[in-house]
Amino acid sequence: MKKKSEKEKKARKRFFIESIALLFIILCPFIFKIHEYLPTEPGKTIEFFGMVIDSNGFINLNTYAWFLLGKFIPLYLLTIWFFTCKHWWYHILLIPICMYAFQIFEVIYSEDLYVDTENILWLLPVCMIVIPFVYFIRIKLYDKHVHGIDLEAMDEELKAYKEKEQLEIKKNEDEITGKRAS
Repeated sequence: MKKKSEKEKKARKRFFIESIALLFIILCPFIFKIHEYLPTEPGKTIEFFGMVIDSNGFINLNTYAWFLLGKFIPLYLLTIWFFTCKHWWYHILLIPICMYAFQIFEVIYSEDLYVDTENILWLLPVCMIVIPFVYFIRIKLYDKHVHGIDLEAMDEELKAYKEKEQLEIKKNEDEITGKRAS
């Protein structure tokens, strides 16, 4: 009886989380169109929850929001995909997630005239960790499912051979010591 209620709680929690993810996916086109409701006049600002938002070097606030939302929408869709993906390669999604995150960071905090120019250098450390990790997983899966190589079975077989070899060595030593004693 207790297990059923735990399963029901898990199912309800999963249903709730998946419903929120689905809601965010459904709202995606509407969130992207928010920029159309922002002022197009240069120099205009808006106040949102006590924060003043300006055009941050763009022609107007509308263009700035359009540019940010063009980065934010793929970022949150990729993040949802990352957390809901059940495939072995889902870690590779961290690369585009980091790319969009760095681009948003650069747009918000950089004072350069040009954006999206040198963010590949920020992405390099992430790639150096994620790519070998995913490739290692791929090799293990490829060996197991395509070539039929089961590394765990091979390890157990090697252990069995070592134990057998040690038993034979011990047996030979016992025979040698038995002959010397007689």
